Amino acid sequence: MARWIFPFNGAHMKSCWIKTEGGKAILEFRDVPQPQAKAGEIVVRVHATAMNRGELIVGGVVHGGAEKIGGTEAAGIVHAVGEGVTSFRPGERVMGRARGGFAEYTVMDARQAMPVPACLSWEQAAAVPVAFLTAYEMLFECGRLKRGEWLLITGVSSGVGVASVQIAKVIGASVIGTSGSAQKLTTLKAAGLDLGIETRAPDFAGKVKAATGGGGADLIVNCVGGSVFQECVRTLAYQGRLATVGYVDGMLKSEIDLGALHANRYVLFGVSNAKLGPAQRAETVRGFVRDVLPALGDGRIVPVIDKVYAFDELPLAKQRMEANAQTGKIVVRVAN
Repeated sequence: MARWIFPFNGAHMKSCWIKTEGGKAILEFRDVPQPQAKAGEIVVRVHATAMNRGELIVGGVVHGGAEKIGGTEAAGIVHAVGEGVTSFRPGERVMGRARGGFAEYTVMDARQAMPVPACLSWEQAAAVPVAFLTAYEMLFECGRLKRGEWLLITGVSSGVGVASVQIAKVIGASVIGTSGSAQKLTTLKAAGLDLGIETRAPDFAGKVKAATGGGGADLIVNCVGGSVFQECVRTLAYQGRLATVGYVDGMLKSEIDLGALHANRYVLFGVSNAKLGPAQRAETVRGFVRDVLPALGDGRIVPVIDKVYAFDELPLAKQRMEANAQTGKIVVRVAN
């Protein structure tokens, strides 16, 4: 399936690029030079990476530009460290957000790297960085989810949606999720989902209010987009918080009921890493290592992997994501 554009030799490596052609994101395999670690960076020999929908959205906040090496996260072995790096040494197992994870080697800001718990496989580790750090920002840093509160996740079967379920259960919250697939909702019961609502329409407020004793959801994670935004607002409890993290429906606009926003003291916010600086990203990683990584290390959280593809099967992985077929993370094995 894969065709390397240049012969592989010397200090080159296999990589897969995302290009914009005809208004669509396409994949192209290339041989390119192996990256070198600059000050504050580490080079990682990639064992596994994962798919993320945001970088496939042409013109979106993540994709940007005409072409780039794909992949925004990776798990692997530290190959080399740059000047000033003392937190990791060659040979150690790490995972983290990284531009260019669709390659045999990638560069990480050392502050973005996290140790891989011994209980996690490479595939499980690759499923952690983007989804779980994003969920952490929504639930801990911005959403202030507390034990005993209610969390609603629209489009709950996405990578971020599933990670949000699992982190919420560690916090001690109750979780409701929506999905158009009854099978996906059944699968996610094992991950901690308390109530599944089978729907793709903006018609879930009544069921959520009934499940919460009339109060509504204290925090909502909207992974769907503008088509359900107004319904999410109608579903919020007093002083509820609404996070927007995705728009798989392609709808980027929605009306806001300012009266409800004002009277009920709602908080509306978005979560994206596109404009975060290095220091802000590092702060999130430190918080995650403190608050969530222990649960990954002791088995309270086990990343949910939808399917694992070989590196040269990346086009198939892309097709599965674009078909919205996954429950959890689509992972790509790079090294044996």
